Amino acid sequence: MGKFTKWIAGGLGWAFLGPLGGIAGFVIGSVIDETSATKSLGSKSSTTPGGYVMSLLVLVAAVMKADNKVMRSELNYVKQYFVKMFGEESAAEAIKMLKDILNRDIPLYQVCDQIRGNLDYSSRLQLLHFLFGVASADGRVHERELDVIEVIASRMGLSQKDKNSIKSMFIEETGYAYKILEVDPEASNEEVKKAYRKMANKYHPDKVSHLGEDFQKAAHQKFQKVNEAYEKIKKERNLN
Repeated sequence: MGKFTKWIAGGLGWAFLGPLGGIAGFVIGSVIDETSATKSLGSKSSTTPGGYVMSLLVLVAAVMKADNKVMRSELNYVKQYFVKMFGEESAAEAIKMLKDILNRDIPLYQVCDQIRGNLDYSSRLQLLHFLFGVASADGRVHERELDVIEVIASRMGLSQKDKNSIKSMFIEETGYAYKILEVDPEASNEEVKKAYRKMANKYHPDKVSHLGEDFQKAAHQKFQKVNEAYEKIKKERNLN
């Protein structure tokens, strides 16, 4: 049994309810046995890795369906991304679940509303980071995928600055390092330093420690991008 099955078998928590629960009920039987499923659906109150995983898979499916077609190459890219994050066995489980979810209609607004109401802000930021990572797995983020991610970010209650910050970690447009730090290029050196400290705190992996070691480890990518952006700006400005 890989990590994805274990997370879901451990309990879906709040994701048992609402639109996520409806999708989970359809998918869960093909992933784990009836006994585990019953145990999984029994815990409704707290945020669990299982609930987070279900949120992630449903949102990934929504992004993949953005252009009204899902290519085998896209599934392969997603699988490679999950292999990198979680290992071969868990990636295979994730893709199996994802294929089931892709066959369902996804009430995106309602799903995002449910996530917004139950996941803390740092966990929602991590979801957005995952979505950009998956969307860019083929080397670029397609326009329709970006449109859906924009909707998801807004509906989950993420600020425009935070959305632009994470987007700039994957799409290196002009001034992307400043966008990652959420500071203007005209800002003073002291303002840049202050912005770096703020973003390093916001994206610190400890902010999602409650989701477990695997997701905390994945959060290091965001944290590293903040450090890289700061180093780039320091080099440009000859800062110590």
